[in-house]
Amino acid sequence: MVSEEQLDAYRQSGETVRVVRDEIEANDVLGIVVAWDETAVLVRKRSRRVVKLSRSYRYIPISEERMSPPSV
Repeated sequence: MVSEEQLDAYRQSGETVRVVRDEIEANDVLGIVVAWDETAVLVRKRSRRVVKLSRSYRYIPISEERMSPPSV
């Protein structure tokens, strides 16, 4: 799970993040962290739509190379 400090750093910098949800890269969500609580993160996509995603997903900067999440 992503830490409070990391989410706050993403929010303050306005950096675009990649949310890796599964092995399929097309299912990734790209956007800016807007807010979060204990279980979810709000991410604003380029289309200005806001999506609510689980904190259990991997949140990485768009500049980092994508790695598939560990198999369940």
